[in-house]
Amino acid sequence: MFDSLVRFVREQYGTQDFIPLHAPVFAGNEQKYLADTIVSTFVSSVGAFVDRFEHDMQAYTGSARAVATVNGTAALHVALLLAGVKPGELVITQSLTFVATCNAITYCGAQPVFVDVDRETLGLSPVALEAWLEQEAVIDADGVCRLRSDGRVVRACLPMHTFGHPVALDELMSVCSQWGLALVEDAAESLGSTYKGRHTGTFGLIGTLSFNGNKVITTGGGGMLLTNAELGARAKHLTTTAKQPHPFEFVHDEVGFNYRLPNLNAALGCAQLEQLDGFLAAKRELALNYQQELLASDLQFVVEPHECRSNYWLNAVICQDRGHRDALLEATNGAGVMTRPIWALMNRLPAFKECLKGDLSNAEWLEARVVNLPSSVPSRQAS
Repeated sequence: MFDSLVRFVREQYGTQDFIPLHAPVFAGNEQKYLADTIVSTFVSSVGAFVDRFEHDMQAYTGSARAVATVNGTAALHVALLLAGVKPGELVITQSLTFVATCNAITYCGAQPVFVDVDRETLGLSPVALEAWLEQEAVIDADGVCRLRSDGRVVRACLPMHTFGHPVALDELMSVCSQWGLALVEDAAESLGSTYKGRHTGTFGLIGTLSFNGNKVITTGGGGMLLTNAELGARAKHLTTTAKQPHPFEFVHDEVGFNYRLPNLNAALGCAQLEQLDGFLAAKRELALNYQQELLASDLQFVVEPHECRSNYWLNAVICQDRGHRDALLEATNGAGVMTRPIWALMNRLPAFKECLKGDLSNAEWLEARVVNLPSSVPSRQAS
């Protein structure tokens, strides 16, 4: 039933061996920069490559400040703290997301609230957000958004750019502004993606990136906060154990976090970032090839939203129903071509099953149908 798809994927990668979902490509200065780091002896949290990686990412995204962290979840945690999220408060997000989004909310002592996604973007729906707020929330005399039922503060909104496809940012920003919510972008998957010509992660108060081994570029593990100069300085302080500069004394003026990105990882990131444009071009070509191959099939390829340019981090198709999805997963994985379903909805997980939620019809529909296809940069195209 899916033999032609398996053949097509193997043609794209030119191999009969196992094909992973998304593998890194090291075709540039990775070994050189790592060797330079070792020679320098600065392999941990202080080193020239950390500063360079932050500067280069700042320039690439157009953010006023970029602060590197040990992983994307750490970046999310600090971003929410900087957005003012406190214990007992609520953060609105999507149930169709990776668990790190909700874990970071919980680290703050807050709870997620789940609203629906759009089928076009796979990300948080501004219509669903507004509907939930109008039904469940109110603005108090001090301009604070609170639950009608018990007065709990609704502090922030945390959408994710699913598989690198930007959410409807203009509409989300408008709703957040009307309700006094801080917008924090989980841009972990969307490095290189733009919304109306502007890089994702730079629209909200703060955005975060991930450089895990399966992302468009990798530092092995790593993340980044994108924000303004003032919050960036605050983020740098918090992520470096809140240590005050001093020639020899250890002065920590508050509880901070050891979330620093090691220089070794940053060296890898600098080499990867030099190749990013080539990676993105190859990934977009692969996505176009998938789209053309599947035109006559019963699989609907997920394309970038209107006025957006996606990095196509993970290519995705929508199946006819759950049975069709399961048949695709079994056939491809059985043939040595890795595919995977979209995440289980967060409200189904034990840690979050008691959280507030709105109608999740679109998220449930997508959960039953979406499958990711191999999306690595083909080695012959890496440059």
